[in-house]
Amino acid sequence: MKPIYLDHNTTTPIEPDVLKAMLPYLQDEFGSPTSAHAAGKRARDAIENARAQVAALIGAKPDEIVFTGSGTESINTAIRNGAKLTPGRKRVVTTSIEHPTTDACCALLQKDDFDIRRVAPQRNGIVRADDFKSHIDASTALVTVIHAQNEIGTLQPITEIAAIAKSDDALLHADAAQSVSKVPVDVTALGVDLLSISGHKLYAPKGIGALFVRNGITLPSILAGAGQEHGRRPGTENVPYIVGLGEACRIAGMKLESSAKNMRMLSDQLFSKLKGYIPGIVVIGGAERRLPNTLNVIFPEIAGHQLLRECPQVLASSGSTAIREEASKILIAIGLPEHIALGAVCLSLGRHTTPQDVDAAAAYLVAAWHQLSQSN
Repeated sequence: MKPIYLDHNTTTPIEPDVLKAMLPYLQDEFGSPTSAHAAGKRARDAIENARAQVAALIGAKPDEIVFTGSGTESINTAIRNGAKLTPGRKRVVTTSIEHPTTDACCALLQKDDFDIRRVAPQRNGIVRADDFKSHIDASTALVTVIHAQNEIGTLQPITEIAAIAKSDDALLHADAAQSVSKVPVDVTALGVDLLSISGHKLYAPKGIGALFVRNGITLPSILAGAGQEHGRRPGTENVPYIVGLGEACRIAGMKLESSAKNMRMLSDQLFSKLKGYIPGIVVIGGAERRLPNTLNVIFPEIAGHQLLRECPQVLASSGSTAIREEASKILIAIGLPEHIALGAVCLSLGRHTTPQDVDAAAAYLVAAWHQLSQSN
């Protein structure tokens, strides 16, 4: 039997209609968007159509969308350059449950004498907006917060944090790599100045991302080159992948409500089946403010990486790294003891996960847990 893929927060498959939209620009329509001839114009038109599709999904204007080579590049551009836009301001406020990319950017800024403040979450994996008030002041250049935590799926109060940031004229950046396509994301409602998107988290290819830059903010690129993307991201545009991201965003907007409802139902079904056979199993993060597809569960008395090795029929994640067998820093940050956090497995469902997948995955995981529990 083909393994059941429950690792969609790490990466998603390419949607068939996305691949179909890309193929012409991988074959016959290979013109460069900077060329003046007809093939170049067709490539430019395809990019602008995709830009409009991305903008529509997040409630932005097309000219506020910059295409990047990845979500990582988008986050780097937003944080490392956004922090330096206001001379004299040398503070960046973030949280202790960010994606490693944000942590790495903040570490680089710290070497440039920036004061990095990290707000701790509550035990439920959600930060309190009020906890930002003591850190944001006239010295704050940028506030950067993950919208949906990638391991535990908790949704952070971006709108409330943005209001606090604005009271001191600080920029607000949100890492929305996990939330876009799973829950409604509207840049105006959120109050963000900058927002990062990763293509391979929403059924587009790896190697494409986007950055929302609110009109009125002049954000330089971290690259030097010939001035593509209106000077905001030089380098010949990756037309096929940009088209793919645009199509993925179009599909996401069309299916957002129905897919979220279906994934929530299936996630509840999966946990119900696990809970019925594994005493003491728990989910991290409250259901009301969590992505509909995400279950970070603590399997009692065993390590998550052991469980997944014992259960090759289910492809999932045991934490923030597949290289080192250690407790997730996110779970440690929300206050879980290390020996308990080691039992975590992140089960992230996708748009095409079926009830049959859920039933089979639950059976495999339960069998593997019982096998390991008896041998311990």
